Amino acid sequence: MFGSSRQTADNLWTLIAPPTIWAFHFVICYVVAAVRCAPNTGPFEAILATRWFILAFTLVCLLAIALIFRRSVVEWRGHGSGTVNDEDNPTARERFLEFSTILLAGLSFLAVVFTALPAAFITDCR
Repeated sequence: MFGSSRQTADNLWTLIAPPTIWAFHFVICYVVAAVRCAPNTGPFEAILATRWFILAFTLVCLLAIALIFRRSVVEWRGHGSGTVNDEDNPTARERFLEFSTILLAGLSFLAVVFTALPAAFITDCR
C-alpha cells in the first residue's frame, strides 16, 4: 500500500492508544492506593504491596507506550520523516498521524512516570 509490506496504516486508534494507556494507568494507580488506604487503621501503616503493584503496573504501561513510540518512529522514518504537512495525499496524512503518535507517546510516557512518582516517595497512608 505504501511501498513496503512491513509498514502498516496508522489510524486514530494508534494515535489515542498512548494517552488511553496513561489514563488507564492513572485511574488504576489512584483507585488501588485509595482502596488500600481507606481502612486507615494506623497512621503509619505501610503500603509496600501497593507500591510494588504500582511499580509493576507502571513498567507494563511504559513498555506498551515505548512499543507504540518505537513503531511510530520506524514508520515515520519510512515515510520520509518530515514534520511539515503541506501535501494532501495518503502518505502525508500517514506521516502526520505517525508524528502525532510520536509526540503523544512521549508525553504519555512522561505522564505515566509522574503518575507513579507518589508511590515512590510516599511510604504510608497519612
